[in-house]
Amino acid sequence: MSEMWNPILETMALDDLRAYQLDQFREQVEHAKDDSPFYAEKLSGISPDDITSLADVRELPTTTKDELREAQREGDGLYGDLLAEDAESVVSYHQTSGTTGRPVRQADSLPDWEWWTDSWATVLWAQGVRPDDRVFLPFSYSVFVAFWAAHAAAERIGAEVIPGGGMSSAQRVEKIETLDPTVVAVTPTYAFRLAEVAEQEGIDLAETAIETVVCAGEPGASVPSTKDELEALWGADVYDHAGATEAGAWGFACDGDTLGLHFNEARFLVEVLDGDDEPVGPGETGRLVVTPLNRSAQPYVRSELKDRIRLAEESCDCGRTFRVTDGGVLGREDEFRTINGTLLSPRAVEDVVHGYDPVTNEFRVRIEDHPEKDLDTLELRVEADGEYDYDADRIATELDKELKKRTHLSFDVDVSSPGTLDRNELKSDRFTDARTRRTQYEQ
Repeated sequence: MSEMWNPILETMALDDLRAYQLDQFREQVEHAKDDSPFYAEKLSGISPDDITSLADVRELPTTTKDELREAQREGDGLYGDLLAEDAESVVSYHQTSGTTGRPVRQADSLPDWEWWTDSWATVLWAQGVRPDDRVFLPFSYSVFVAFWAAHAAAERIGAEVIPGGGMSSAQRVEKIETLDPTVVAVTPTYAFRLAEVAEQEGIDLAETAIETVVCAGEPGASVPSTKDELEALWGADVYDHAGATEAGAWGFACDGDTLGLHFNEARFLVEVLDGDDEPVGPGETGRLVVTPLNRSAQPYVRSELKDRIRLAEESCDCGRTFRVTDGGVLGREDEFRTINGTLLSPRAVEDVVHGYDPVTNEFRVRIEDHPEKDLDTLELRVEADGEYDYDADRIATELDKELKKRTHLSFDVDVSSPGTLDRNELKSDRFTDARTRRTQYEQ
């Protein structure tokens, strides 16, 4: 049995892969321009015949989420001017979470849904999911695409799927213990929550049948300290995955020696660009622009995802020719904060907190105006881990020292008792920017 879902595409020679991507991109542009009112206007004056190399791709404008919202607000019908097929072809409705604004509605046709399941099957197969696995999805799927697609992809592989909606966390832990699933797909936040509930119920998740934890929704599984902690709690291999409703499952970790994400370059044209819209090189960081290839009902061309990515300097040893990142998603551009002239990465704070054993994995950061000076203040709230005999002052001092080394910023650390901070099933909103003014340094 192959180690890859589609070994022909995943190991294609680079020149052939780039030629394949160029051909697919031109077809996507032609379809979007001819059939989507939004792109007919946006790409007016552009001919697919003018795109003769991947360098020409950068001559096309990018697409922002604000543009998508506006096109759906101003256009007719549920999907506005974004729809590129008759509404009768739509078989699946999903939407973005709306955390950064009005949700974008996503229409998918039957071929689109097959594309979704193939993309997700690539993720699951690379992370060891096989037909003899039993996959548990401990969520109510709602209108969000990720777990619907993961469910369908696991079935496409031939695995058995246990849907976990409509249950409490304790009931889900009980299902893990009694039904013996071998794979769980979950956000890192909820993986920690289930481990916490399991401990309260007297259940050691490391002793269950779970062998693989597939993470999605947050970059935690590519943060070394977070990944290590989850693997210890679950006694399982932990893998990361990245995607977006409007783009698809564009990135996945494999079982190679690289702590990063492969771009699924068979299904996506992925660009990592600097501030001048030029491609970054290995070891360099840029923003992510993604074009899903072969998407029909609601196509996108050069979608700005606002994710920050660093390209790895070396290839992965798994045999795939797909490019790989150095670590996972570093954060979203709108999540980074400039504090007193220094750029703060949420991921750096997470790595420090999750790597410091005397506290739990939950934390909150609050940014406020200094009461007397034209400066910003940083407060970090953490929970003491009861297993360690550390007083609050020691925890605060040691955490502030480590954070200062990593971020070059000083934190006012507040230490609470275990269970004080709220837990979430999906993504944790750990950063609050309560500043009412912006310093001269703020971008």
